[in-house]
Amino acid sequence: FHLTAVKAVKLLKNGKLISYPGFPHGMPTTEAATINADLLAFIQS
Repeated sequence: FHLTAVKAVKLLKNGKLISYPGFPHGMPTTEAATINADLLAFIQS
């Protein structure tokens, strides 16, 4: 994560990195409401 995501987001013009400490690997399924809300906010920005 820190070797790739942190560096990659700096290369993107409108990149945004959100970390979810404690969330499991399958977080799009188990934490769908949180992930979807953040995705929608990013798309609308």
